[in-house]
Amino acid sequence: MATLFLHSDTLSIFFIIFVSLVLLSLRQPSEAASCTTPPVIFNFGDSNSDTGGLVAGLGYPVGFPNGRLFFRRSTGRLSDGRLLIDFLCQSLNTSLLRPYLDSLGGTRFQNGANFAIVGSATLPKNVPFSLSIQLMQFSHFKSRSLELASSSNSLKGMYISEDGFKNALYMIDIGQNDISHSFAKGNSYSQTVKLIPQIVSEIQSGIKRLYDEGGRRFWIHNTGPLGCLPQKLSMVTSKDLDQHGCLASYNSAAKLFNQRLDHMCEELRSQLKDATIIYVDIYTIKYSLIANSNEYGFGRPLMACCGYGGTPYNYNMNITCGHRGSNVCDKGSRFVSWDGIHYTETANAIVAMKVLSMQYSNPSNPFHFFCRR
Repeated sequence: MATLFLHSDTLSIFFIIFVSLVLLSLRQPSEAASCTTPPVIFNFGDSNSDTGGLVAGLGYPVGFPNGRLFFRRSTGRLSDGRLLIDFLCQSLNTSLLRPYLDSLGGTRFQNGANFAIVGSATLPKNVPFSLSIQLMQFSHFKSRSLELASSSNSLKGMYISEDGFKNALYMIDIGQNDISHSFAKGNSYSQTVKLIPQIVSEIQSGIKRLYDEGGRRFWIHNTGPLGCLPQKLSMVTSKDLDQHGCLASYNSAAKLFNQRLDHMCEELRSQLKDATIIYVDIYTIKYSLIANSNEYGFGRPLMACCGYGGTPYNYNMNITCGHRGSNVCDKGSRFVSWDGIHYTETANAIVAMKVLSMQYSNPSNPFHFFCRR
């Protein structure tokens, strides 16, 4: 269907609208009715799901053209519009998640909070804003919320209750930076994959910690094809490319991590009998956008929309998206990569549609399963 829009920048805007409409149409009437009371959502992760935490927490500037497509301004998201997590929230009729560190939003986080921060990893575990630190922030948030909810404050009903935390959806999307940082430090493939058990162990500990806090519903994303990111492709001098032009060693490490993560989720399901733990294969979805780019209407799947340098990757680590000297593609253009690392809204919308299809989830529970009843 996307191939109908291959050659027109103007018509591609309709493609974006079409993708959004199809995404919304995945909510059947029975699903919408079952989600009249959306779940509270807590998200932990890195830049793939950071909705403004880097800006709120560190004041780091993330300027325009980030956010240009949907928000019409920068919101701290590293994309031209919505992220996957934004589409998932919209599919449940809930507000977009606010960053936990955002002190100026006037929100009491009734629908949850986003602890994800750009650059986060699992290791080392005691540095901002590792997964371990994000979990510490959550524990403080929960303690303070329950304290306020039980107070005599006239607004106590605006805070999340014990039941809200128990029935919340806990989302984790982290691990990409652990692998990426290892390669960036000059570690070999074998040195990098030796870290994978530690990385997965940290995620496992995080899930158990949330379980001990009362959480019972978990949604775990694996990592995408690192070797297909324009940033990685532009910075590696010795390229071991696969048939679609991606770095084979980087993708192999990502797949080994994903296999281990999947196995860990299986183990936890047998240990935590009353918990629902859903593993989502983001890698297969995202790699499909590269391998079958023409079918989706993406003409240059390995080139960044916003960056510097032109073909083949349009990425320069010294002149990144939004900084002086960088260029940006026309709004109607269709790219998988926004800035060489993160995805465009159009690509994120397609990923969201596939996630919601249940074909890439184990077990294959519909996303509206998490709606409060």
